[in-house]
Amino acid sequence: MNIGALIIGDELLSGKRQDLHFNYLQSLLAKRGLELSWTIIVGDDPEQLQRFLAFSLTSDDLVFSFGGIGATPDDRTRQTVAKVAEVPLAPHPEAVSLIEQQFGDKAYPNRILMANLPEGSRIIPNPINNVPGFSFKNHHFMPGFPEMSWPMSEWILDNLYPDLRNESPEHEEIIYILNGHESELLDAMARIVADYPELRLSSLPHHGKQSHIELSLRGNKQLITKAMSFMKEAVETAGFYWVDQLDESK
Repeated sequence: MNIGALIIGDELLSGKRQDLHFNYLQSLLAKRGLELSWTIIVGDDPEQLQRFLAFSLTSDDLVFSFGGIGATPDDRTRQTVAKVAEVPLAPHPEAVSLIEQQFGDKAYPNRILMANLPEGSRIIPNPINNVPGFSFKNHHFMPGFPEMSWPMSEWILDNLYPDLRNESPEHEEIIYILNGHESELLDAMARIVADYPELRLSSLPHHGKQSHIELSLRGNKQLITKAMSFMKEAVETAGFYWVDQLDESK
Protein backbone atom coordinates (compact mmCIF):
# COMPACT_ATOMS: atom_id res chain seq x y z
CA MET A 1 0.00 0.00 0.00
CA ASN A 2 1.38 3.38 -1.02
CA ILE A 3 1.20 6.04 1.67
CA GLY A 4 0.78 9.73 0.94
CA ALA A 5 0.51 12.99 2.84
CA LEU A 6 -1.66 15.96 1.85
CA ILE A 7 -0.69 19.07 3.82
CA ILE A 8 -3.06 22.00 3.37
CA GLY A 9 -2.80 25.71 4.09
CA ASP A 10 -1.90 29.04 2.48
CA GLU A 11 0.11 29.88 5.62
CA LEU A 12 2.61 27.15 4.76
CA LEU A 13 3.16 28.35 1.20
CA SER A 14 3.46 32.00 2.27
CA GLY A 15 5.96 31.17 5.01
CA LYS A 16 3.82 32.41 7.89
CA ARG A 17 4.08 28.93 9.39
CA GLN A 18 6.56 26.12 8.86
CA ASP A 19 5.24 22.65 8.15
CA LEU A 20 5.94 20.12 10.91
CA HIS A 21 3.78 17.24 9.69
CA PHE A 22 6.13 15.84 7.04
CA ASN A 23 9.00 15.04 9.40
CA TYR A 24 6.65 13.77 12.09
CA LEU A 25 4.83 11.43 9.72
CA GLN A 26 8.13 10.08 8.37
CA SER A 27 9.19 9.25 11.93
CA LEU A 28 5.82 7.74 12.87
CA LEU A 29 5.77 5.50 9.82
CA ALA A 30 9.40 4.44 10.23
CA LYS A 31 8.58 2.99 13.66
CA ARG A 32 6.28 0.56 11.85
CA GLY A 33 8.63 -0.20 8.98
CA LEU A 34 6.68 2.05 6.60
CA GLU A 35 7.51 5.11 4.53
CA LEU A 36 5.87 7.79 2.44
CA SER A 37 5.43 7.38 -1.29
CA TRP A 38 4.46 11.00 -1.92
CA THR A 39 3.71 14.31 -0.23
CA ILE A 40 1.80 17.32 -1.54
CA ILE A 41 1.61 20.75 0.09
CA VAL A 42 -1.27 22.76 -1.32
CA GLY A 43 -2.92 26.04 -0.38
CA ASP A 44 -6.55 26.76 0.39
CA ASP A 45 -7.50 27.65 -3.18
CA PRO A 46 -10.54 25.45 -3.96
CA GLU A 47 -9.53 24.66 -7.54
CA GLN A 48 -6.03 23.57 -6.51
CA LEU A 49 -7.37 21.54 -3.62
CA GLN A 50 -9.93 19.88 -5.86
CA ARG A 51 -7.23 19.01 -8.39
CA PHE A 52 -5.07 17.15 -5.88
CA LEU A 53 -7.95 15.46 -4.07
CA ALA A 54 -9.26 14.24 -7.41
CA PHE A 55 -5.82 12.72 -8.01
CA SER A 56 -5.53 10.99 -4.64
CA LEU A 57 -9.15 9.87 -4.14
CA THR A 58 -9.00 7.80 -7.33
CA SER A 59 -6.18 5.75 -5.82
CA ASP A 60 -6.13 3.05 -3.16
CA ASP A 61 -3.35 4.90 -1.32
CA LEU A 62 -3.45 5.42 2.41
CA VAL A 63 -3.47 9.23 2.75
CA PHE A 64 -2.97 11.40 5.82
CA SER A 65 -4.39 14.87 5.30
CA PHE A 66 -3.63 17.79 7.62
CA GLY A 67 -5.56 21.05 7.70
CA GLY A 68 -8.63 22.74 6.32
CA ILE A 69 -11.42 20.90 8.18
CA GLY A 70 -12.52 23.83 10.36
CA ALA A 71 -15.59 26.05 9.95
CA THR A 72 -13.99 29.29 8.69
CA PRO A 73 -14.42 30.29 5.02
CA ASP A 74 -10.83 29.35 4.16
CA ASP A 75 -11.34 25.77 5.42
CA ARG A 76 -12.58 23.91 2.35
CA THR A 77 -11.38 20.33 2.78
CA ARG A 78 -14.70 18.81 3.88
CA GLN A 79 -16.61 20.50 1.06
CA THR A 80 -14.03 19.61 -1.56
CA VAL A 81 -13.92 15.93 -0.61
CA ALA A 82 -17.70 15.77 -0.96
CA LYS A 83 -17.56 17.52 -4.33
CA VAL A 84 -14.83 15.28 -5.74
CA ALA A 85 -16.50 12.12 -4.41
CA GLU A 86 -19.90 13.34 -5.66
CA VAL A 87 -21.61 12.73 -2.33
CA PRO A 88 -23.67 15.10 -0.14
CA LEU A 89 -22.12 17.09 2.68
CA ALA A 90 -24.41 16.40 5.62
CA PRO A 91 -24.43 16.40 9.44
CA HIS A 92 -22.76 13.27 10.75
CA PRO A 93 -24.76 12.11 13.81
CA GLU A 94 -21.72 11.00 15.81
CA ALA A 95 -19.83 14.20 15.00
CA VAL A 96 -22.87 16.28 16.01
CA SER A 97 -23.09 14.42 19.33
CA LEU A 98 -19.38 14.85 20.09
CA ILE A 99 -19.41 18.58 19.34
CA GLU A 100 -22.57 19.11 21.39
CA GLN A 101 -21.03 17.21 24.32
CA GLN A 102 -17.93 19.38 24.14
CA PHE A 103 -19.50 22.82 23.70
CA GLY A 104 -23.14 22.52 24.76
CA ASP A 105 -25.23 25.48 23.57
CA LYS A 106 -22.07 27.18 22.30
CA ALA A 107 -21.85 24.50 19.60
CA TYR A 108 -24.46 26.55 17.70
CA PRO A 109 -24.58 28.13 15.23
CA ASN A 110 -20.95 27.87 14.08
CA ARG A 111 -18.97 25.05 15.70
CA ILE A 112 -21.59 22.52 14.66
CA LEU A 113 -20.68 23.21 11.03
CA MET A 114 -17.62 21.03 11.57
CA ALA A 115 -20.00 18.05 11.89
CA ASN A 116 -20.99 18.46 8.22
CA LEU A 117 -19.03 15.65 6.58
CA PRO A 118 -19.07 13.87 3.22
CA GLU A 119 -21.68 11.12 3.27
CA GLY A 120 -20.00 7.80 4.07
CA SER A 121 -17.38 9.33 6.36
CA ARG A 122 -16.16 7.67 9.54
CA ILE A 123 -15.08 9.51 12.68
CA ILE A 124 -11.48 10.00 13.85
CA PRO A 125 -11.52 10.86 17.58
CA ASN A 126 -9.79 14.07 18.62
CA PRO A 127 -8.28 13.73 22.13
CA ILE A 128 -7.80 17.47 22.60
CA ASN A 129 -11.17 19.15 22.03
CA ASN A 130 -13.46 16.30 20.92
CA VAL A 131 -14.06 17.85 17.47
CA PRO A 132 -13.46 14.81 15.27
CA GLY A 133 -11.56 14.37 12.08
CA PHE A 134 -12.99 12.06 9.47
CA SER A 135 -12.01 9.15 7.25
CA PHE A 136 -13.28 8.76 3.71
CA LYS A 137 -12.16 5.57 1.99
CA ASN A 138 -8.43 5.29 2.84
CA HIS A 139 -8.11 9.06 3.27
CA HIS A 140 -7.92 10.45 6.79
CA PHE A 141 -8.58 14.14 7.32
CA MET A 142 -7.34 15.87 10.47
CA PRO A 143 -6.85 19.42 11.78
CA GLY A 144 -3.67 21.27 10.98
CA PHE A 145 -2.75 21.58 14.66
CA PRO A 146 0.02 19.07 15.52
CA GLU A 147 -1.19 18.64 19.11
CA MET A 148 -4.42 17.24 17.67
CA SER A 149 -3.43 15.59 14.42
CA TRP A 150 -0.36 13.71 15.63
CA PRO A 151 -2.15 11.58 18.24
CA MET A 152 -4.96 11.17 15.71
CA SER A 153 -2.44 9.83 13.18
CA GLU A 154 -1.23 7.27 15.71
CA TRP A 155 -4.83 6.28 16.42
CA ILE A 156 -5.42 5.74 12.69
CA LEU A 157 -2.48 3.38 12.35
CA ASP A 158 -3.14 1.53 15.61
CA ASN A 159 -6.86 1.05 15.09
CA LEU A 160 -7.49 1.04 11.34
CA TYR A 161 -4.25 -0.48 10.05
CA PRO A 162 -2.86 -2.58 12.92
CA ASP A 163 -1.34 -5.15 10.55
CA LEU A 164 0.22 -2.63 8.18
CA ARG A 165 3.88 -2.95 9.07
CA ASN A 166 7.30 -3.60 7.59
CA GLU A 167 6.52 -2.68 4.00
CA SER A 168 9.66 -0.61 3.51
CA PRO A 169 12.45 -2.32 1.57
CA GLU A 170 14.03 -4.81 3.94
CA HIS A 171 17.68 -4.21 3.03
CA GLU A 172 19.87 -1.45 1.66
CA GLU A 173 23.42 -1.44 0.34
CA ILE A 174 25.34 1.74 -0.43
CA ILE A 175 28.56 2.31 -2.32
CA TYR A 176 30.39 5.60 -2.81
CA ILE A 177 31.79 6.14 -6.29
CA LEU A 178 34.86 8.39 -6.20
CA ASN A 179 35.63 10.86 -8.98
CA GLY A 180 32.87 9.33 -11.06
CA HIS A 181 30.30 10.93 -13.32
CA GLU A 182 26.67 9.83 -13.41
CA SER A 183 26.52 10.37 -17.17
CA GLU A 184 29.12 7.65 -17.71
CA LEU A 185 27.22 5.17 -15.54
CA LEU A 186 23.71 5.73 -16.88
CA ASP A 187 23.71 2.59 -19.01
CA ALA A 188 24.67 0.43 -16.03
CA MET A 189 21.99 2.04 -13.85
CA ALA A 190 19.37 1.56 -16.57
CA ARG A 191 20.37 -2.09 -16.86
CA ILE A 192 19.84 -2.62 -13.12
CA VAL A 193 16.42 -0.93 -13.25
CA ALA A 194 15.42 -3.14 -16.19
CA ASP A 195 16.81 -6.42 -14.81
CA TYR A 196 15.79 -5.86 -11.17
CA PRO A 197 12.47 -3.95 -11.17
CA GLU A 198 11.85 -5.07 -7.58
CA LEU A 199 14.79 -2.97 -6.36
CA ARG A 200 14.88 0.76 -5.71
CA LEU A 201 17.93 2.50 -7.12
CA SER A 202 19.07 5.91 -5.92
CA SER A 203 21.99 7.94 -7.24
CA LEU A 204 22.96 11.06 -5.27
CA PRO A 205 25.94 13.13 -6.45
CA HIS A 206 27.85 15.09 -3.80
CA HIS A 207 30.10 18.01 -4.72
CA GLY A 208 32.75 19.48 -2.50
CA LYS A 209 36.02 18.51 -0.86
CA GLN A 210 35.43 14.83 -1.54
CA SER A 211 33.21 14.65 -4.62
CA HIS A 212 31.43 11.33 -5.01
CA ILE A 213 28.23 9.58 -6.04
CA GLU A 214 26.26 7.87 -3.30
CA LEU A 215 24.59 4.93 -5.03
CA SER A 216 22.13 2.78 -3.11
CA LEU A 217 19.98 -0.25 -3.82
CA ARG A 218 17.06 -1.18 -1.57
CA GLY A 219 14.96 -4.33 -1.49
CA ASN A 220 15.59 -8.07 -1.40
CA LYS A 221 19.07 -8.86 -0.09
CA GLN A 222 19.91 -11.55 -2.64
CA LEU A 223 18.84 -9.37 -5.55
CA ILE A 224 20.83 -6.45 -4.14
CA THR A 225 23.96 -8.61 -3.97
CA LYS A 226 23.62 -9.59 -7.64
CA ALA A 227 22.77 -6.11 -8.86
CA MET A 228 25.47 -4.41 -6.81
CA SER A 229 28.08 -6.86 -8.06
CA PHE A 230 27.18 -5.82 -11.61
CA MET A 231 27.29 -2.14 -10.63
CA LYS A 232 30.69 -2.40 -9.01
CA GLU A 233 32.08 -4.06 -12.11
CA ALA A 234 30.60 -1.31 -14.28
CA VAL A 235 32.19 1.35 -12.07
CA GLU A 236 35.60 -0.27 -12.35
CA THR A 237 35.23 -0.75 -16.12
CA ALA A 238 34.51 2.96 -16.46
CA GLY A 239 37.79 3.70 -14.69
CA PHE A 240 36.32 4.88 -11.39
CA TYR A 241 36.71 3.63 -7.83
CA TRP A 242 34.12 2.66 -5.25
CA VAL A 243 34.25 2.24 -1.49
CA ASP A 244 31.80 0.96 1.14
CA GLN A 245 32.52 3.88 3.47
CA LEU A 246 33.85 7.38 2.99
CA ASP A 247 36.96 8.53 4.81
CA GLU A 248 35.50 11.49 6.72
CA SER A 249 39.00 12.83 7.45
CA LYS A 250 39.58 13.70 3.83
